Amino acid sequence: MTDHTTTRVIALANQKGGVGKTTTAINLAASLAATKRHVLLVDLDPQGNATMGCGIDKSALELTTCDLLLGDATLAEVRVPLPDWHFDLLPGNDDLTTAEVQLLQELGREMRLRKALDGAASAYDYVLVDCPPSINMLTLNALTAADGVLIPMQCEYYALEGLSALLRTVEQVRASVNPRLEVAGILRTMFDPRNNLANEVSAQLIEHFGERVYRTVIPRNVRLAEAPSFGIPALYHDKYSRGALAYLALAGEINRREDGRRAAAAAS
Repeated sequence: MTDHTTTRVIALANQKGGVGKTTTAINLAASLAATKRHVLLVDLDPQGNATMGCGIDKSALELTTCDLLLGDATLAEVRVPLPDWHFDLLPGNDDLTTAEVQLLQELGREMRLRKALDGAASAYDYVLVDCPPSINMLTLNALTAADGVLIPMQCEYYALEGLSALLRTVEQVRASVNPRLEVAGILRTMFDPRNNLANEVSAQLIEHFGERVYRTVIPRNVRLAEAPSFGIPALYHDKYSRGALAYLALAGEINRREDGRRAAAAAS
């Protein structure tokens, strides 16, 4: 079994695309690794953007998370170490669409990722799972395996509507298959403080969710946007850029929350 007192499995999910989910997955993995934490990034999105953003050619892969979910390969076989960025990757590509279709016929289909991570994931402090931008069988696998959901979202008009749908899904998963699941935090991405609507939505988020909204805000940033085209995290593209510094701040905030959670668990 994965020891959830030491390994924190976080699913990055939002069924709305284009909210900075994959950007967050890659840059948070690199930033947590920079704080000397052992990190595994799981690409569970058939688009394979997290894989490409880490500099891996998704079309040349022999094994992917698809093989892991279907039980055709182990975590150790699928894992790709990324020594330059100091974390490991379970890469993904459009084979994951095949996995999703095949899983629909399987018993215990939502438990596949959890079983694949059990035991092997204990080598890591954090396992970050980049979900597809929809609530499907792959996302359900991530939510069933996770301790927490990190929700990246833009502060715009329709964002709150999408958020309530995702929170209902989290509730259903918690009630049915994963009582451990909680909202780890809501992350405001691509934030422009000059935009009145963004500030209004941000204020509403804090009013409704309080402490669950991360203090760190990810700004709109050119360096963050261009880093994936070079296949490198922003931290190694331009470590002094506002985007890279924001993700380092987020990593610090997550580590502090995690240390507090562990201390509370140890005390009880």
